Amino acid sequence: MFDTEDDLINSSQLSRESVNDGFVYIVPKSTYVPPEIDENDESLYATGIHSGINFEKLNEVEVKISGKDVPKGIESFDACDNMQDILMENIKKCKFHKPTPIQKHTLPIILSGRDLMAAAQTGSGKTVAFVLPILQNLLANPSKVVRDNNHSEPQVVIMAPTRELAVQIKTVVLKLARGTGISSLLCYGGTLVPHQKSQILRGCHILIATPGRLNEFIQHGFISFASVKVLVLDEADKMLDEDMKFDVDKILDHFSMPSVIKRQTIMISATLPDVIQHLAASYLNKNYLFLAVGIVSSASKDVIQDIRQVNKLKKRITLIHVLNDADRSKGTIVFVKHKWTADFLATYLCEKNFPSTSIHGDRLQEYREQSLQDFVSGKRNILVATSVAARGLDIKNVGHVINFDLPDTIEEYVHRIGRTGRVGNQGKATSFFDVDYDYMLAQPLIKILAMANQEIPHWLKTIGKEINEQKLPDECDQFGGTDIRLNFSSFNEEEDW
Repeated sequence: MFDTEDDLINSSQLSRESVNDGFVYIVPKSTYVPPEIDENDESLYATGIHSGINFEKLNEVEVKISGKDVPKGIESFDACDNMQDILMENIKKCKFHKPTPIQKHTLPIILSGRDLMAAAQTGSGKTVAFVLPILQNLLANPSKVVRDNNHSEPQVVIMAPTRELAVQIKTVVLKLARGTGISSLLCYGGTLVPHQKSQILRGCHILIATPGRLNEFIQHGFISFASVKVLVLDEADKMLDEDMKFDVDKILDHFSMPSVIKRQTIMISATLPDVIQHLAASYLNKNYLFLAVGIVSSASKDVIQDIRQVNKLKKRITLIHVLNDADRSKGTIVFVKHKWTADFLATYLCEKNFPSTSIHGDRLQEYREQSLQDFVSGKRNILVATSVAARGLDIKNVGHVINFDLPDTIEEYVHRIGRTGRVGNQGKATSFFDVDYDYMLAQPLIKILAMANQEIPHWLKTIGKEINEQKLPDECDQFGGTDIRLNFSSFNEEEDW
């Protein structure tokens, strides 16, 4: 943090050292000014993923809602009460023909003003599920944006754990809000601070932000939450883990933030372990609703999962074999654990005639966004990435996800492979399992494969049996697909509401 406003502005002109993966990186000054997105550009509606051949099967998933006085779900977008015509036009431009299961229930819940904790599988349309009803409520109950030369007061704050996800949410807001007069702005790191400050002071209805940069601006009074009506935590489990919770708490505990009874709070993710639910409950009104669509914390059945036992020394040659057999007309995301591995592997693949680029937390924001654009446009059909690309990103034509390195947790695995097989489209995920490093993921992987009706390799079953015999802890037990309040006998008693 910075002691004075000058410190904040000057921070964009200084270099700093960053220690990661045992290496010291010199991070150059932030001078990047992101290009403005033209909301009148019709090509904006060509981005994103449209429903696939298995879209209708999404309606077969189980939906569980707990809480009191649950609003009735909808079967079509125009079934929402008093949905604005301009929003209906934008929905059609986005080619959203029917709401997904989470959208069927989330829209009426948010429109009714209720707090919500929701979980649904990756690729199920969660961003639209909260953005659309928020826009409708802003249009139905308009109020002027409060701003002056020194600060601005957004009416909606949407927080995301990564810059890339924040940018994507902004794009969804632009597509759905076109022609409504509702303004939105981004507040995220890696960009020139004076430029972003000037934008913030213009004021907006909806502010999409990452916690770090948002904290910098509220500390110096550039942003006040006094006008906030709705607060959204996207990828809530990531926002409340030990790496981010401190920053999130500083925002939610800020003196200008309305209390839980004076704002609407929405928390949403694909994975909501019980421990996260316990933490999240304190940020919500007591009578919040809990929504679970499908088997929470499981992988989509539209993703074919292939787990291969691969020694660390044979990963590169195995990767080349996998890529040679893959459909090169579709994009492939290769996930790695370390940042230096991402750069090294992308270079290696280029030398092997596989056009590749990399994205990770130590690349300058300008290059992170350029790499993502090169991948989205098809200029490079392989993206080698760390966890910064694991959550929420909705990239068209991703047919294959490869876990060159498996993640440390099964939740991260679920998010990673969810970059393909989205909204009823089919996809494939190939993972390299090195028994020396990934032993403790064996049982969770077996459960994920079983829940998705996928074939479980015999060698993986053997490892799982060994773990059972040793009575080692099972990471899958921490998954949360049920409202934790149901564990308390007093949950349904009238006084609890």
